[in-house]
Amino acid sequence: MTADPRTRPAPETDPAALPYFTAPVPHDLPPNRRRPTNPWVGAGQPETDDATRADVHGTWSGPVAGHRPGAVRDGTARGVLDRSVPVDWSMVAKLRKLVSDEQGERFAPGTDDLVREEAGKEAINRLVKQASTDRRNDGKAGFTTAQREALKEAVFNRLFRMGRLQPLLDNDQVENIEIYGHRNVQLQLADGTWLTGEPVADSDDELIRLVQDIASRTTSGSRPFSEHNPYVDMRLPNSGARLAASAWVTDRPVVVIRRHRLVQVTLDHLVELGMLSPVAASFLAAAVRARKSIVVSGAASAGKTTLTRALCDQIPAGERIATFETEYELGLQDLRPNVIAWEARPGSGEVGLDGRQAGESTISEALRRSFRYNRSRLIVGEVRGSEVWPMIKAMESGTGSVSTTHATSASAAIRKLVTCAMEGEEQVTHELATSKLAYAIDLIVHIDLSYDPTREAARRQVAEIIAVAPGERETGYAATPIFARGPDGDAVPAFMPGEYQELEAYGFDRHGFTQELAAGRTGTSAGVRS
Repeated sequence: MTADPRTRPAPETDPAALPYFTAPVPHDLPPNRRRPTNPWVGAGQPETDDATRADVHGTWSGPVAGHRPGAVRDGTARGVLDRSVPVDWSMVAKLRKLVSDEQGERFAPGTDDLVREEAGKEAINRLVKQASTDRRNDGKAGFTTAQREALKEAVFNRLFRMGRLQPLLDNDQVENIEIYGHRNVQLQLADGTWLTGEPVADSDDELIRLVQDIASRTTSGSRPFSEHNPYVDMRLPNSGARLAASAWVTDRPVVVIRRHRLVQVTLDHLVELGMLSPVAASFLAAAVRARKSIVVSGAASAGKTTLTRALCDQIPAGERIATFETEYELGLQDLRPNVIAWEARPGSGEVGLDGRQAGESTISEALRRSFRYNRSRLIVGEVRGSEVWPMIKAMESGTGSVSTTHATSASAAIRKLVTCAMEGEEQVTHELATSKLAYAIDLIVHIDLSYDPTREAARRQVAEIIAVAPGERETGYAATPIFARGPDGDAVPAFMPGEYQELEAYGFDRHGFTQELAAGRTGTSAGVRS
């Protein structure tokens, strides 16, 4: 791949060790890539193992009870949660209420979260110590050190974090969490395998209350979750995860949490992981620099957001970027100093004269206002429906936009976006929607997700890169495969349209493309294998 003319900082970790595509998550991530699992570090000195002496100290600063990120099950290197210390969840609920009531009396609304958390730690330490003393006064055994730590952690998580979900979010090896009713918890690990997790609530009603509590304190403002609003989508604070939940319209409450573990990622990283060839990477890098508008398509968890981050890494450092998402996922604002990240916000309450609920903020409105903010790149994140029109407007502005959508192939992505455009606006015909998209989109990059049972690993690879242009009367567009699906499912050189040969000036390895194309036609190679 042709070197990027920009100076790029060294990657945070060896790309070959990144687990997103073929291997479990490493446990030794650098400090800036992981969240401490114990919120009590610094709250006091470590307790002694002696239960009586520990009650006197009454602090919690040891490791998280029962959380073993390096645990091994069935002889494989799979990290699992092994909560060896059982937690009395009824006691957790009781202590949570006591601390919550105490904070309600002590603090006014709007008090800084850190102040509340520090006071909460002190209250939890005191109340757990008292509970242990009460047990001994009743002739029962006091809490052991491990039991106290587990209890304190659980109460703290229920008050200030994600409750019983928090240990799963703290485990770097858990990639996706799916909950079908409070008892059925399914965990997908980084290698693509699934495990059954412990319940995250004692009833479906408690699970709903947990989601409602989380939704009420998201960083982007409270998001309603009730019988009148049976769906909720939100970004979980401080976790790099996105939560989607539904209840009342499903037989049981359903919660799905997706985690994004590769945030600072480059095309070079993805080449080393086998997602695409160096030649394909050089083509995409040049396309971004040349301000081509790109749609990344694929199935859920195929790596669309990860590839989009890598593409955005190719935007020159001095450019001013704006992102527009229903829930923050790209996270470019955490990687660059010149990014404005807009997030849609649902309204609540009655509908006003303008037909909108109070407090509602849409992607379309943010995009329209962004033109006053001196942005050189407008990037609309995931397109699932009406977001297609802001995407088209961003691409029509000529900034070189990038978006993602769910589809089974590059051609299917076009059909999907046409449908979204027709559903998103009244009186939009198929012809108009197709014409708009054909003029707006330059390239579609499709990612395939497969599972290799021999290696027990997920395989993510770029399978197609097609050029889109206005054209054929029947379809309304022309789709030219620049990289087509090879025998092994990889994207291999197929044809280079004349207008894309100019990308050589932006770093495209045109010579390598020609060599691989010729080798493929003579049967000596099917393209670069991942």
